[in-house]
Amino acid sequence: QVQLVESGGGLMQPGGSLRLSCVVSGSIFSIYAMGWYRQAPGKQRELVANITNIGSTNYPDSVKGRFTISRDNAKKTVYLQMNSLKPEDTGVYYCNRARGTNWNWGQGTQVTVSS
Repeated sequence: QVQLVESGGGLMQPGGSLRLSCVVSGSIFSIYAMGWYRQAPGKQRELVANITNIGSTNYPDSVKGRFTISRDNAKKTVYLQMNSLKPEDTGVYYCNRARGTNWNWGQGTQVTVSS
């Protein structure tokens, strides 16, 4: 059974930075495109960054230039570097496959951006 364990969230002031990590166990990792998703209070979960198995990345305009997704296939880990954080970045962040059927979701990691 696949397990996803996200970490690295916290409370940050606007303009701050955070680095999220997600460790995947129980599955082959390197062949899958991976993504970071965000669920803001009262909103649907949205994809905020994705990376293919060969390292190509894509971002929505809302985070482009501020967020960077990366992966370490040997460690079966995907990262999200978030800079210039804004209050609208607040939410629970999850990782999962970016294409095809999602694995069971992990517990996520809470990111709160507030002054």
